[in-house]
Amino acid sequence: MKIRKAVLPVAGLGTRFLPATKAQPKEMLPVVDKPLVQYAVEEVAAAGIPLTIFVTGRGKSAIENHFDVSAELEYELAGRGKNPLRKQVRAISSLCDVVYLRQKYPKGLGHAVLMSRELVDEEPFAVVLSDDVIDSRVPCLKQMGEVFDEFDASILAIERVPKSTVGSYGIIAAEPVRNSKWNGRLFKVTDLIEKPSPSDAPSNLAIIGRYILTPRIFRKLATTRRGKGGEIQLTDALKDLLKDEPIYGFIFEGKRYDAGDKLGFLKATVEFALKEPNMGSEFRKYLKTLKL
Repeated sequence: MKIRKAVLPVAGLGTRFLPATKAQPKEMLPVVDKPLVQYAVEEVAAAGIPLTIFVTGRGKSAIENHFDVSAELEYELAGRGKNPLRKQVRAISSLCDVVYLRQKYPKGLGHAVLMSRELVDEEPFAVVLSDDVIDSRVPCLKQMGEVFDEFDASILAIERVPKSTVGSYGIIAAEPVRNSKWNGRLFKVTDLIEKPSPSDAPSNLAIIGRYILTPRIFRKLATTRRGKGGEIQLTDALKDLLKDEPIYGFIFEGKRYDAGDKLGFLKATVEFALKEPNMGSEFRKYLKTLKL
């Protein structure tokens, strides 16, 4: 079945970016000239997924406004002869259809995904975390969709991380899938552990913020008890799902930036700025003048 819906949990408080996020959503922080959440929605649209389901919370109205039509702004831009910019603004509201759900209490990623159950219904769906910005020739979700088409099972985007950082991720134990066109990049998951210590981690294969999940995950989430941090962890529900059906981990082609971290956010800003057609060369010249 074709993936038709993507869930974007955006209800987090963004405490790692305080005080910048005191009065604005973390997801609206710009990398160059686009907010984090727009990169995520553009990836969803580029993967051919027509509906985005936002799971929001208090103080997130800026996200809704960003993906809505802004008639007054477009009128003003047109009056100033800035039609290319007007078209760029209008394109944001045309990326895909959007629906908004409200998560009243921060109960974790698993709870945020569970909230979308009635809208997703009995079909596979994607989950995208806007903290992870992925720069790739083929959108990460589209790559994962090709794997899903072949195996018809839940697919987790993974990457190898330094052993010292495994405590920041869900980590999988897995066996390589041999004799496939993704040889060396596709794994069959045998276990999952949420934020293990380096000594307890079964590997350095970390789950990052892209998932394609089968609808059975909702039944598992509905019975998952609160785990680390007192939250309903998606990793715990996936561990339970593994008892009933296979799950695969996929090392995608592309570069991920952890923009939910200040250093990762700065790295993304610098590298995306260097690729920006209108200012990349000038920015590169500027960087070369710094005495580092």
